[in-house]
This record gives sequence, C-alpha cells and structure tokens, in this order.
Amino acid sequence: MSADERRHRTDSGIEVDRVYRAPSDAGTAGGGSVTAASGERAAAASGEPASDARGVSAADARGEPGAFPFTRGIHADMYRGRPWTMRQYAGFGTAEETNTRFRYLLAQGQTGLSVAFDLPTQMGYDSDTSMAAGEVGRVGVAISSLDDMRRLFQNIRLDEVSTSMTINSTAAILLAFYVALGDEQGVPRSKLAGTVQNDVLKEYVARGTYVYPVERSLRLVADIIAFCSREIPRWNPISISGYHMREAGSTAPQEVGFTLANGLEYVERARRAGLDIETFAPRLSFFFAAHNDLLEEIAKFRAARRLWARLLRERYRASDAACKLRFHTQTGGSTLTAQQPLNNVVRVAVQALAAVLGGTQSLHTNGYDEALALPSEEAAKLALRTQQILAAESGVTHTVDPLAGSYYVEALTDEVERRARAYVEEIDRRGGAARAIDFMQAEIERAAYRFQQEIESGERLVVGVNAHVEAEEPLRIERPDYRALERGQAERLGAFRAARDERAARSALARVGATARGEDNLVQPMIDAVKVGATLGEISDALRAEWGTFDG
Repeated sequence: MSADERRHRTDSGIEVDRVYRAPSDAGTAGGGSVTAASGERAAAASGEPASDARGVSAADARGEPGAFPFTRGIHADMYRGRPWTMRQYAGFGTAEETNTRFRYLLAQGQTGLSVAFDLPTQMGYDSDTSMAAGEVGRVGVAISSLDDMRRLFQNIRLDEVSTSMTINSTAAILLAFYVALGDEQGVPRSKLAGTVQNDVLKEYVARGTYVYPVERSLRLVADIIAFCSREIPRWNPISISGYHMREAGSTAPQEVGFTLANGLEYVERARRAGLDIETFAPRLSFFFAAHNDLLEEIAKFRAARRLWARLLRERYRASDAACKLRFHTQTGGSTLTAQQPLNNVVRVAVQALAAVLGGTQSLHTNGYDEALALPSEEAAKLALRTQQILAAESGVTHTVDPLAGSYYVEALTDEVERRARAYVEEIDRRGGAARAIDFMQAEIERAAYRFQQEIESGERLVVGVNAHVEAEEPLRIERPDYRALERGQAERLGAFRAARDERAARSALARVGATARGEDNLVQPMIDAVKVGATLGEISDALRAEWGTFDG
C-alpha cells in the first residue's frame, strides 16, 4: 500500500482524508470531505451504529456565535467579553489542608473552586466507620459533618466564589451542608453559585460510586433539580458528565452520545416531577474530557453543543435559552503517564487548547505528576499558569470559534454529531438511558480494549511508554501519614457528635426517612438535619434503610 493509499484515523477511529476541500454540494452539513462511504467504513470498523445524514446546509449547521444551534459557541462574544472560569479541582486529606490549597489557588488567580471528595464521602460513609477504614482523605477531602464543611471554607465567603462539587450519590447531602453553611454566613440563598455533579447514571455506567437503586437515585436527582430551581437559582443542579466515561475508555462520539442520552433521561425525570423545561433546562450543565487528538476534541465540543440544541428543540420545542449546552472541561487524567512525567505538561497544554478552541465555559488543567500522586503545589500552580498563558498570551480569546469553516474541523464536527446521534437513537430504542446501562458499559469496554490493544501492538504511540523510552530513576513520592489523618478525623467526628443535641438529630433523621418513604422533596429535610448535627453517614443510612442499595 502506498503512502497516499494509507488512511489515517482520529483517536475515535474516524478515517481522515489526506486533504479536505470545500464541499461541491451545498446541501451537505459541513465544510469537509468525509464522504458517506468513508464515514460508513469508519463506523463499521469501530463497531459504532450508523445514522442517516440530515441534509442541513453548512451555514445553518454552523450558525452564528450565540445563536441556535450554538455550534460556534453559546455567547456572541465568547472570550472577548471575559475568559473561561479557571476552576482547579482540589481536595485531599482534611478540610484544613484542602482549605489551605483553595486559598493558595485563589491567591494565584484561580476564579472558581472545585472540590474533590474522598471515597467514603462519595459512598455515604462517615470517616469513623469500618467501611471507611484505609480510604479516609486519600483521593479527596473527608467531609462527614457540617463542622467539616465549616473548616473546608474557613475565611472564604460563599457569596464571593462559585463552587463545583464532584459528588453524585450523596450530592443532596453535600448540597445540604453547603446551603446550611451559607445560611450560617448570612448569605442569601439567591447568591449561592456553583454546581453539584449529581449525575448518577454515569456512576452505574462507568465510575462506580453508586449507592441506591437506579430509580431511587433518579428521584434524588429530580429533587435536587426542583430544589435548586426554587431556592438557589444561580446553582447548577446537575453536571451531566461524559468525562468519566471517556476516562473509562469511550470514544469521543460515545462520550457525546451517552452523555446527551443521560441528559435526556434527566430532562424526562424533571418533567415527570412537574417542572417546566424552561425553568430548569437553562441551569443544566455538562462536563467533558479533553484528550490528545486536538482537532477531534475541538470538533467534539462543537458537535455536542449543536446536537443538544437540536435534540431539545426537536423533542420539547425548547427556547434558545433552554437549548444552550454549557460545559466544564477537565484535561484527561487517563492520558497522563507515570513515565517521563514532565511530558504531561505538553499533553495538558494541548488538551486545554482544545477545550478553549471548542468553547468551554470553565476548565481544570491537570498537574503533571497526577499519574503518580495527588498533585504537588508546584504542579498545581503550573497547571493554573497553563490556563493563564492561554488566556493572556496565545491570542485565542481575540475572536470567536477561530476554526469555524476549516474543512477538516467542520467535517469532523458533522461526523462526531452523526455518530453521537446514532447512539442517542439506539438508547431511545432500548427505553432510555436508565434502561441502557448495560449497553453503554459494553460499548465503552470494547472501545477501551481496542485502544489498549493499539498501544500494546505499537500501532498507537505514547511518548515515554512505547516510543522514545528512557531509563528512569524511581521517583520518591512524599505521602501523608494517612493513619494519623484518619485517626484525627475520627476523633473530631466523635467530638462533634458528643456536642450535638442527640434528640434533635434523631428526630431530624426520622423526618428524612419518612420523607424518603413518601414523595416530598428530600433536600430541605436534609438541610434541617445537618443543621442539628446529623452526619453524612447517618443521613445515607436513613436512605439505605428505606431504599436498600444497588449491588450491581
């Protein structure tokens, strides 16, 4: 096979032509030359379902920035008005240690907070229970009580920051802690700004921190959406997340298709709860990964925005405000290598550039040492500086969607949208996302297996892993004394319980259980409970007693 005959593929397996030219037929939906035949071959090779072309003109498909279908961005001026929010994810050990990192990042110019919680917190266990042993504070901050939340935000006013919390099964409880703390600080609930991830479907599909049966978890999701719409209108009640599915091995079209299918399931659950789509849809947010294939990732973000807008218009006749897909991006943790870790600086910069050129609303950039340990202060600062250099020095903020009209980028945008829509339609045929968990899992597993095979065979090169390999000295990694940390957290929690009004706490927990048996919204009873000293584990246990657990 000659060089000209040899075809190339994107990370997701989309075949790429040598040259892209203006389409000869103005009726095609883009500016590229991915033909139906080559697109179908790519779909067949990747095992992804195919769908029919839509026959929309290129101009209509792209639209104008800030106008439906938002291919070119959700704001007319995008970063000319103000840059994206630089929201670095942080959380480790105790609330005090994480608070120190928060205040350090804010002092370095970060514009929003993002909290990582440890596994016991994510799974609904207090730090002093046997189920938490060995995991307290290891992959995030341990938060078991309102007192922990006070220490986490010490000297930080909640009306002066926006806070994103990566929390799902226990999202309602962490939201209750945050609202209760805001009430203590005298902050009107209307001024609280932030996000809870609250995307439990992707936990069943890819991430694994589920607690309750699927239907009960979806009831909690709807309760949070309803509460936020009514009480904290600046809060994003859900961050519908493709990130974790991409980290588990999905392709870019799978990431978009599965994420939007999950989003449609949440829309349906909120509507069943009596909410008007125009009330809650403008506050829905999304969360995507940025990986290494620069132009495919840019196309992915553009395709996701356009497809979501079209789906909500087609299915619900939603307004422009409701159709806007607002998203946060994190650079790809699974792309970082333990070998030659400084190479990760370059990977993160490429991924961050993709997110910005794709029109992200906020961005987290990973530390170069995260394949080895929680990021060091030096790595965290360099990751933030990467964003600041992009914003201040690269020129990408000067104009909106600068790659619009690129034959290749427009062709990729069309192809990612086509494949993602095919996945949405397949999930529809299976009864919606809540009934298609096994299907999504299987598709991701196949894609992840293909990807790893390509690395091991040498077909896919990873610098420092199977190309340009060097002998390296073992790195010395400083680790906290986790046993002492866990012991101190348990002692603080014990003292907190001893000081509370036990009767009031037990009464509030009983109200949570009674509400779980009925149909009333659970969030306010949880706020009432944490204010009288109920802990995260106790509230989770009250729900487990009523609902049981999901055991896979």
